[in-house]
Amino acid sequence: MLERVGNIWDYSNQGVIVITTNGSLTRDGRAIFGRGVARQAVARFHGLAEKLGILLAERGNHVYDLGNGIVTFPVEETPWSLPDLRIIRRSAQELRALVDHRKWGIILVPRPGCGGGGLAWKDVQPLLEPWLDDRFIVISL
Repeated sequence: MLERVGNIWDYSNQGVIVITTNGSLTRDGRAIFGRGVARQAVARFHGLAEKLGILLAERGNHVYDLGNGIVTFPVEETPWSLPDLRIIRRSAQELRALVDHRKWGIILVPRPGCGGGGLAWKDVQPLLEPWLDDRFIVISL
């Protein structure tokens, strides 16, 4: 796992962008994109909330390829709950499996749960290290 400082969208032409998400839906079945990179992604790419909403309803709160070079990374159950280290660990495992399956080369990841979620990077980083090799670039502001 490599680390860089900057705006994740400045790297968007270099690889797949991971957005941190939760498992909640609106009454009409759209995924709720709380803050940070996820909120920026839903503003950039039409239909993400609907597409993720269908996946969440059918398969639960897991890592998904949404197309357009965007992949989800659940960190919490709801946008009102605190990030859960168990969910972050599971998401790292699922992300690695997806990346291996798709044979992607570069994956850009925000620090999961560390921005608006309030977790300390020193607590999250050790959970990711076993799963995220040098194909993964963790971007922090």
